[in-house]
This record gives sequence, structure tokens and C-alpha cells, in this order.
Amino acid sequence: MATLSIDESFLRDTLNTLIRTNSINPTLAVDAPGEGETAVYVANTLRQMGLDVTHYEVQPGRPNVVGRLVGNGNGRSLLLNAHMDTVGVDGMTIPPFDPILRDGNVYGRGTQDMKGSLAAMLAAVKALVDADVKLAGDVLLTAVCDEEYSSIGSADLVTHPEFHADAAIVTEPTDLAVCRAHRGYVWYNVETFGRAAHGSRFQDGIDANMRMGRFLAELDKLEQELRQRPPHPLAGPPSLHAARLQGGSEISIYAAHCLCQIERRTMPGETEAQATAELQAIVDRLSAADDTFRATVTPFFQREPFASEPDSPIAQAVTAAAAQRLGHAPAQVGQPFWTDAALFAAVGMDAVLIGPIGGGLHSAVEWVDLASVMDLAAILAETAVRYCGSN
Repeated sequence: MATLSIDESFLRDTLNTLIRTNSINPTLAVDAPGEGETAVYVANTLRQMGLDVTHYEVQPGRPNVVGRLVGNGNGRSLLLNAHMDTVGVDGMTIPPFDPILRDGNVYGRGTQDMKGSLAAMLAAVKALVDADVKLAGDVLLTAVCDEEYSSIGSADLVTHPEFHADAAIVTEPTDLAVCRAHRGYVWYNVETFGRAAHGSRFQDGIDANMRMGRFLAELDKLEQELRQRPPHPLAGPPSLHAARLQGGSEISIYAAHCLCQIERRTMPGETEAQATAELQAIVDRLSAADDTFRATVTPFFQREPFASEPDSPIAQAVTAAAAQRLGHAPAQVGQPFWTDAALFAAVGMDAVLIGPIGGGLHSAVEWVDLASVMDLAAILAETAVRYCGSN
């Protein structure tokens, strides 16, 4: 079998170029450029390697890139995934787009989340091409838009049958552990309704804000109870928080309406219907106790939790490749946050996560450990050989 070697110079240059390219998500920051320039760079790099490349827009100015390293059709196919967008740079105390290498770490916006991973994916595919590895199955490298807001990139990608693979590796940062589970979430609008009246006319007014207060008191009890439930062994317990609260119009008027937006984090095995029923039960109890209490519970966005089996073929392949590279078996972990892995799993792809070591995601000082990016590239290349097969 051909020896796989990661081109360190290529990886470093690629990572630096990606960091220098502003790809802040335009939904998150005014006048942000989005992923367009990064997508062109990724597509051109993949074409130079000889891959079949598809570069298309999910929405105007919001591109996805898919590169296909074609196998001979006799093996399993593998999809590698990273997002191109980053969060904004307000409050950063380091240059966001001027990569700095210090003590083995590279600093800048998106270094860990997740341009280090994207660079590792490109370096892994280059290693396979350079070694002239003849894979039995295809490898698809996918660079997607908008993960930092609503994941329109991966959500669209999974609707294209030509981009379906037997397994997917999402390279979100995991400190080189193999992640096999994470929580999902549901966003809710809870509204209470009162009756507007002048502040002096208590006999006419019904205070929607006060009624929301009753709901929030019960919600606090539910939140505490959720965290006492038996947790998922990898992803932890469910949770919720009241994120936004808005009610009333003027200080001398009884509030006719109050809105509370809630995020409910779901663990594997929970459904949106179950979470909604818990909130509706609070409303039903309060309505039964007071006929002036009126409220609605409306879920308006959700992402499913994710879990995979430890003995799945892709989990075994990644674990073996990581052990070979690192000299020890990688940890098997879950994460409390959501990732695009859930989208790939939902359409039947066997999914896991593995990504580099670093810190400061979404914060003032973001960094990635360069050696771990090299390790990730080697693990991905070896996993492709193990999972897809080679001749």
C-alpha cells in the first residue's frame, strides 16, 4: 500500500490563506462578505488536484463546494465536511485576518472553527492524490456555507442524491476525540395575551407581562428538573433557557402582549413533540387556574440531536486511524452543542465527528494547534483508505 504523507508546507499555506480570507457569515454581521471568496479558493485548489468539482449557490452569494475524488466504484463512499463561514470579529484582541504562529498555535478568526479543519481536509485529499492511491469508493470533500446561523449549506447538500455517501465525517473541533453524539435544539415563541388599559384602570387591564411571569416561574422549575434527568451517556442532559423577553408598549399602559423566546436543548432520544408537550402542560395548568390567563406555545425552528453506534464502520475506521497516528486510542465523546452531523445522519449517512485541538471559538482570542491539524489530515487520509478500500 502506498505511503501517505501530509504536505506540511501546503497545509500551512492553505490554512494561512483561509484565515486571511474574510468569510464572516453575512447573517451575523452587517456588510460581512460571506463565503464567496473562500469557495472560489477551495474550488480552484480541488481542481488543481484533479478532482471533479461542483461549485453552486444555495442562495444568492451563499455557495457550497463539493470535490469528488473518484474511486473505482467497488467500495464505500466517504464524505468529509467543514463549513467556510465564521462568526464576527467584534471584541477580538488579536488580528482576526492576519494569522500568527506562536508556540505551535495559529491565531486568528476561524482558526479552530473551522478553517483548520478545512485545511486538514484539503491536505488529506492531496496526500491521497500525491500517493496515487486507488480507492475503491469515492471521497467527497464538502465545504459549506452558513453553519454558524442555520446550516443552509449542509441542509441543502443532503437533498442532492449525487452528494450522498455511505458515511460522513464532520470535522468540527473535538480535540482529536471521536464524537459520536450531540444534543439538538428547538426554538419557541411563547406568547401571553392581556388587555390594554390605562394604568389607573386596574379593573379593565389584564397584564400580559405579569402572566408571562407566572409562566417563567414554572419554566424555571422545568429547567431544573430537566438537568436532573438521567443524561445521555455522551451528550449529557436536556436543558432550556429563556433567551429573549419583550412585552408592553408604554409605562402607563397595561401590557396587552408579551413574547418570550426559548431555546430547548434536546438529548438523543427526545423529540420536538415531547419538548413542546412539556411547555404546553405549563400553559394548560396556568389556564386552568385562571381564566384570564391566555398563552400560546409555537415551535419555529429545530435541529435534531445526533447519536451513532461505537461499532459502526466509520467509527471503527476513524478510531483505528486516530490510534495509528496518535499512538493511543482516541477518547469517545459527546458534545453539548449541535453540528451538521445530525443532518447527514438524518438522511442515512453513518456519521461521526473528529477535529483539531484549539480554543477561543467565537471569542476574543481564537487559536488552533498546528500539530493537531497535521494529525487530523493524516487521520482523515488513513480513514479514507480504511473505509473506502484501495487496490
